[in-house]
Amino acid sequence: MQAFAELVTRLDQTTKTSEKIAALTEYLDAAPDADKLWAIALFADRRPRRSVKTSALREWAAELSGIPLWLVEDSYHVAGDLAETLALLVPGQQASAGARSLADWMRWLAELAGADDAAKRQLISGAWQAQSVRERFVFNKLITGGFRLGVSKQLMIKALARHTGLEEAAVAHRIAGSWEPGSTAFGDLFAPDGGPGDPSKPYPFFLAYPLEDSPDSLGDPAGWQAEWKWDGIRAQLIVRGGELFLWSRGEELITDKFPELHPLRERLPGGTALDGELLSWKDGAPLPFALLQTRIGRKNVTRKTLAEAPAAILAYDLLEWQGRDLRSEPLHARRALLAQAVEQAGLPGQLRLSPALDFGDWEALARLRAEARAHHSEGLMLKRLSSAYQTGRRRGDWWKWKVDALSVDAVMIYAQRGHGRRANLFTDYTFAVWDGDALVPFAKAYSGLTDAEMLQVDAWVKRNTLERFGPVHRVQPELVFEIGFEGISRSSRHKSGIALRFPRMLRWRQDKPAAEADTLETLGALLAQQG
Repeated sequence: MQAFAELVTRLDQTTKTSEKIAALTEYLDAAPDADKLWAIALFADRRPRRSVKTSALREWAAELSGIPLWLVEDSYHVAGDLAETLALLVPGQQASAGARSLADWMRWLAELAGADDAAKRQLISGAWQAQSVRERFVFNKLITGGFRLGVSKQLMIKALARHTGLEEAAVAHRIAGSWEPGSTAFGDLFAPDGGPGDPSKPYPFFLAYPLEDSPDSLGDPAGWQAEWKWDGIRAQLIVRGGELFLWSRGEELITDKFPELHPLRERLPGGTALDGELLSWKDGAPLPFALLQTRIGRKNVTRKTLAEAPAAILAYDLLEWQGRDLRSEPLHARRALLAQAVEQAGLPGQLRLSPALDFGDWEALARLRAEARAHHSEGLMLKRLSSAYQTGRRRGDWWKWKVDALSVDAVMIYAQRGHGRRANLFTDYTFAVWDGDALVPFAKAYSGLTDAEMLQVDAWVKRNTLERFGPVHRVQPELVFEIGFEGISRSSRHKSGIALRFPRMLRWRQDKPAAEADTLETLGALLAQQG
């Protein structure tokens, strides 16, 4: 653990990409294989689940340090990071004991999950006291399930490419899928010949860049394909070895949650991998994303769920066909084979071809984009017809041209401090609209303001707090902000009866008094427009 804690410290102390890649590569060159696998998993977002309540950790830290619980809580709100707060408050070793490797600690954490609270308290207290501050910080990140340290998966891929001598695209493919660090051999995962095959393994997703301006700069429109940008879950559907696998973009295997897609196992040939959008689809049209969301969190899919929110894949790319990797082929060739695959499957209720839009010039495409919401779409996808299917986010060949955000003017009624570098500033806000003479909360947002505006709002919150509910401050209902969002739906979980998709602050309306903010009726009208 000492070497991994030192790696985390090095990564945290630099913002330079080259220095981060160098630190990762040096760690991989020196670490044992078992530790390498866990490091790859952690930096590729395979975080362990939280095994202990954070409230219990704060209580145990207060007991060990002799500090009142209220002071531990206040320290956390100032620091903005619970793992760092507890690492600094709990007494322990000044230097590393160095007894356990990273892999040892990960096995220890897996066993901890099955212990009762009394045993967890004893085990964690003992672990804290045997660790240095750096080790304790990393350990706390792991037990709270919050291992996020500003290192992207792509940086780990670059470092692994240097360490193994493989191409980055090959590395990205090797670490995709459902391999487990505790039961995988490093040599098998990165064998030059590919090692033992995993039939479920997905391909790394190719991601589009946002197009901020008009597409005129992209050249001749004849060289481009345009599709609707569907509001669903990006997914890969794979058929290999007589089995069907469904992967989300976050590399979560979600096959069991969508049983209506299982018949495609018999309709597609072995060695098929489709890329597309998973949507709730009924009567020839997509249903709101909120309906699809209800299916992700369910352990069991009922008949009622299948009737209310049936799922379908709108396919827009073919990555593998009859066992042949097509990713280096041009898009127009992949698209032609994809059309054949969808027609061959013959299940339009479960698998459809995402239609290519007919347009003669960029002006005609802009007019289509203006109609996107009428087609239950977020905008357009633009793809170069000659493009290969690449890995990760690459600029130049795939663009997403989204419609302008929906927006309303709302009043800030609650504020809370942020986390990390924002821990000392009130940056997380709750907004409300008018319902008669009352303000009804409907959204939370924390992004969209400049640093200077955040400082101004922070100072205002401190002067205008009416009461506190723990870390939340109720403030004078005076400040108005324009809140932008991608979609709107009904929700029984919110007091307003409304849920927004991706809310954020577009601007601070310093020109507008609170009395002129929008109403619940305005939100209802937007909801009606969205169908």
